[in-house]
Amino acid sequence: MDVDVLVVGAGPAGSTVAEQLARRGHGVLVVEEHPRVGIPVQCAGLVSQRVLSLAGSNALVRTAVRGATVFGPSLGAVSFKAAEPRAFVIDRGALDVHLADRAARAGAEFRTSTRFDRLARTEGGRNVVQLTGPDRASLEVRARLVVGADGVSSAVARAFRLRRPVEILPAFEAEFPRAPGDAETVEVYLGRSISPGLFGWWIPDGQGGARVGVAVDADGTPARVYFERLLVHLERRFGQALVSPTAFLVSGIPVGLIPRAHGPGVLLVGDAAAQVKPLSGGGIYTGMRCAQLAASVAHEALARGDLSAGALAAYDRAWRAELGEEFRRALYLRRVFQRLNDADLDRLVAALQGSRLAATIVAFGDIDFPTHVARQLLRQSPSLVRLMPKALGAWVSPGTGQVPALEFERRK
Repeated sequence: MDVDVLVVGAGPAGSTVAEQLARRGHGVLVVEEHPRVGIPVQCAGLVSQRVLSLAGSNALVRTAVRGATVFGPSLGAVSFKAAEPRAFVIDRGALDVHLADRAARAGAEFRTSTRFDRLARTEGGRNVVQLTGPDRASLEVRARLVVGADGVSSAVARAFRLRRPVEILPAFEAEFPRAPGDAETVEVYLGRSISPGLFGWWIPDGQGGARVGVAVDADGTPARVYFERLLVHLERRFGQALVSPTAFLVSGIPVGLIPRAHGPGVLLVGDAAAQVKPLSGGGIYTGMRCAQLAASVAHEALARGDLSAGALAAYDRAWRAELGEEFRRALYLRRVFQRLNDADLDRLVAALQGSRLAATIVAFGDIDFPTHVARQLLRQSPSLVRLMPKALGAWVSPGTGQVPALEFERRK
């Protein structure tokens, strides 16, 4: 079987690049290892208006979110709420189906229950890859370009010898049909005992329930252990236990910048390229936007008949020019955050409780570009900088052109 483009993975990034290339007249085959697109669900599904605009649909929205409350380890909290929605909780599986359907209507072919196995060889300017389809049937596909959109443990990245992210954070989430809490507010939980390395979350589902989960450092303790601790924390917070979960999500979140997301005849997009926001672990917007950039570069390369690494390097230049600085700053702040102990985290929450800082969060808050508000807050609040004076002071100094170096050392 011969195609112009083989896309491995039918998540938001894979279906976006497939739709864009099929619409431009290229022959596109998308393979998805699971029997159905959108199952299992891959993330919590809290997105910005940018994602809805890229998807071209508001029908996926279950509820709008106007505010957030951040809890320290001792359950001290800081809250803010805007007059208008700042994020949206969506039907995450339906997003995958919607985007795959849009790609199929543009002309892309989809095959489910089909796994990418290996790059067999290159032949006549094409990648010859081995797939395993339903009933373990073997299929050989010759593709001018392979796009790896196959997630954090990307088989395409391994096959083409593209280096992996520096960290993979284990995550565990459950959906509860009934949960107390503000239906317009997301809750974030900090603390080394429940969410070392990132945070725990409570996200309203728009139907009286919530999505509750954690993403944590890979320290050898299963993420589910931390999740169970978060449930105890939430019982203290609400005065009642969350019971009868209806679904579970186990996943890994890639954090870090890989050296290259391209090679001869190959591009990586989404989680496979670690195009994930380091401060939140979210990757839907960044993956879809990078998929658009990948499609533009791929279209030009296919039209010229040049799929060399040199030709496809324009993709890395494009997405790093648009998102690279945000990622670098977020990675720096993540390293600072990792060095804070529970007492520091409680002080962080206390320092944010002033009304002036809450107003800054409302004015500058953006879930896709969180370092914008972080920098504003640090410039306004000396008490925040004092948590890590050398590291944070260097980052917010006027005229700082680059993110400073930071040696990792966790505070006890």
